[in-house]
Amino acid sequence: MSVGTEITIMLSSISILQKSISPGRNSQLKSGIVGVCNRRNTYRKETGFNLRMESAAANSKTSGGGGNSLKPDSKLEQIIHENASHGWEKSWELGVTPWDLRKPTPVILHLHQTGALPKGRALIPGCGSGYDVAAISCSERFVVGLDISENCINRAKELHHPSPKAENFMFVKADFFSWKSNELFDLIFDYTFFCAIEPCMRSAWADKINELLKPDGELITLIFPISDHEGGPPYRVSVTDYEKVLNPMGFEAYYIEDNELAIGARKGREKLGRWKRSISRALL
Repeated sequence: MSVGTEITIMLSSISILQKSISPGRNSQLKSGIVGVCNRRNTYRKETGFNLRMESAAANSKTSGGGGNSLKPDSKLEQIIHENASHGWEKSWELGVTPWDLRKPTPVILHLHQTGALPKGRALIPGCGSGYDVAAISCSERFVVGLDISENCINRAKELHHPSPKAENFMFVKADFFSWKSNELFDLIFDYTFFCAIEPCMRSAWADKINELLKPDGELITLIFPISDHEGGPPYRVSVTDYEKVLNPMGFEAYYIEDNELAIGARKGREKLGRWKRSISRALL
């Protein structure tokens, strides 16, 4: 049996196990998923998988096939896969941060300015330079920006701690999947985080969202990049990809529409999704 086939079978088994696993074995399941991801990264390096995928994406684009192609940033992809344990730290160190808008995300800023965001405590995992963290913070909403990169967190602090609103937000250097919070959140906002993690980690992502969000809390996702490219990061995503991991947790999308405020090349490749747990699940 080839390594690729073995990994495919293991991923399918994990998906089945998640539906029946007991809460007490959650950490064991997550460790198993991480192990599969690590093995898949090793497989990619040994077989030249990434180079083939990049070539396929380039051929698709130049041949005119798949008008919605979006090739991953090849330099970022190389950094992440060559530095398995500290790829994101390295990307910030080298300044290879193509996801960084260097300003607040227009749609989340609009929702804040129009009073359409939950008050209370908010979390932004993979917060990057922290523009969204500072932008939506206010006296009625305390925002936590979380990122695994120390360089990134230091940059965010330098940029935003002089702000008069600094008492309404904080930045934390931590791994989202192992981080523990003393308090639950009323709002979690995900943009360019879901698409940055290995696809085999998406179920663990949903499990962590479920753990950190209050029963009546809201998850807001910018679903991006909706594309037909191969490889990553960023990995291609679809609404179905989110539903597949969130629905088993009791989350349902009450709003999914094209993001009319998407910028530049992201237009037409983003959807705004707003998710809440079903009433019966929220009461558990």
